[in-house]
Amino acid sequence: MGVEKSLAIPPAAQRDKASFEVMRVWIAEKGQHVSIQSGAWEDPFAWGIVLADLARHIANAHQMQDKKVDPEAFLERLLEGFQAEIDDPTDEPEGEVN
Repeated sequence: MGVEKSLAIPPAAQRDKASFEVMRVWIAEKGQHVSIQSGAWEDPFAWGIVLADLARHIANAHQMQDKKVDPEAFLERLLEGFQAEIDDPTDEPEGEVN
């Protein structure tokens, strides 16, 4: 399976004039690089909802590609990785705000 350089913009985001992008994540130079719309929400709780929704989308996407994948088990393992990284980061975020 080849890896596309950029992902498609969802049709709803193309149709909705009020839509805006909140995050991009790239793997480059052997590391993770992100662009974040940091002012999207004032309450960090909203970002928690975004992260939870993303986790479910990732689990569902893997199940759609491989019917043997149990989305609940996948999500549980994803959360284990999330918590491990929160507890003991493998690196420290760096960058700038534009």
